[in-house]
Amino acid sequence: MIAVIDYGAGNLYSLCNSLRYLGIEYTVTASEEEIDRADRVILPGVGAFREAMEKLEGAGVIPAILHSAARKPLLGICLGMQILFERGYEFGESAGLGLIPGTVRQLEAPGLKIPHMGWNEVKLQNPCALTQGMGEGEYFYFVHSFCAHTEERYISLYTEYGEKIPALVHSGYVYGAQFHPEKSAAAGLQILKNFAELKV
Repeated sequence: MIAVIDYGAGNLYSLCNSLRYLGIEYTVTASEEEIDRADRVILPGVGAFREAMEKLEGAGVIPAILHSAARKPLLGICLGMQILFERGYEFGESAGLGLIPGTVRQLEAPGLKIPHMGWNEVKLQNPCALTQGMGEGEYFYFVHSFCAHTEERYISLYTEYGEKIPALVHSGYVYGAQFHPEKSAAAGLQILKNFAELKV
């Protein structure tokens, strides 16, 4: 069972459709008890870093997220990935969940449109469980204006858009996808399937 956290900052429709398509059991919840009981947790997110952290705090689920991250797989998607880091700088400086070392800053892509929106090729840096079954030169769908800055050892996949952008990060049980796997066709479904099948 996967707990998909609903805290008012995530577009859940496409994600839930993808999980249903794959036959993966899930529940959409903001209940600490359901998050604790779940085998895995997905933290989606669209919008701004500071607002997302405020909504998580308001929903009272931060302790459950931190507890889950220490003992079972957790996947942050898009903004949900960004708030896994220590600090963000969107509309001022804000603390994140601190589950992966690093910060989130505005994209530096001179001459390119911001937000970065559309399909981009990703490259493998450090293989992890979620990259199993992936071919070379896979494309994923991105929509973002900010990106993570972290140590190379935490980067599983990266893309390039004016600068090197961590596309899939990993530390312990914690994974984060800057792209939207639920909008990334077969390659994205493979990421979700790998997450659902992770051995703990």
